Amino acid sequence: MGSAGGSTPRTLEGMDNRAEVREFLMSRRARLSPEQAGVPAGSNRRVAGLRRSEVATLAGVSVEYYAKLERGSIAGASASVLEAVSQALQLDDTERAHLLDLARAADGIPTSGRARRRASPNPSTRPSLHWALDAITDGIAFVRNARQDLLATNALGRAFYSPLIGDGGRTPNLARFQFLDSASRDFYPDWDLFAQMCVGVMRAEAGRDPHDKGLQDLVGELSMRSEVFRRLWAAHDVRTHGTGTKRFVHPVIGEVTLAYEELAITAEPGHVLLIYTAEPGSPSAERLKLLASWAAEHPALR
Repeated sequence: MGSAGGSTPRTLEGMDNRAEVREFLMSRRARLSPEQAGVPAGSNRRVAGLRRSEVATLAGVSVEYYAKLERGSIAGASASVLEAVSQALQLDDTERAHLLDLARAADGIPTSGRARRRASPNPSTRPSLHWALDAITDGIAFVRNARQDLLATNALGRAFYSPLIGDGGRTPNLARFQFLDSASRDFYPDWDLFAQMCVGVMRAEAGRDPHDKGLQDLVGELSMRSEVFRRLWAAHDVRTHGTGTKRFVHPVIGEVTLAYEELAITAEPGHVLLIYTAEPGSPSAERLKLLASWAAEHPALR
């Protein structure tokens, strides 16, 4: 993985994720001020954030042991120690889960607790999954994997994501569109926020499965081609998608504000179903109806 100092980001290789652990813990410590942590700031501080010794005291572990963790040697750390460190660093739920994922990876334990299995080349070819997507007619529904590939969509989703899907070729990818396609800045009026969310989700996925070579390759490609991606990746921020609202500007129907829900596909670990809907009766709902009519007039999008 890349360092906060700006070196070329890399993803986890094998089970040796010490660099990722080190940079994540250091970045969390650097952002937490003594005032936020409730410790005396003192004078002559050479760091903006907490010292290692202060984190160790807050976590109730020895300075030597915390220093070992921050050097990346997290394998074998107990759940109670990881929780204490999480509290000392004031990690949110997503960051805490990421730290646990890193510890599991260092121990060689799959996140699910079950033996890791090879996914099919494209689970979205399952007919029943397409039937389920096509049953969603008033909202945008699509399936993506941990690599941000757009694997399957319903009819409204194909029309909505037409700027991303384009004319075919390689599998549409949300991250490549975000960082490498200038059209994304028109499609996402809150582009900077979307960029942070995209990288945060990818960071969490990388911690969850350090063996995903496809995700490693994608991070390498984006790191080489996008300075913004490199900077955001080096920040080590993590997040989950979950639920919320987003604004889009579609080339056919204009601006819409949509609520989204993310659902895990239990048959395919790492794959999620995202559904975007508009508030009933809102201008955005009317514009989605217009998009559905437009899509019906363009057979290539169905």
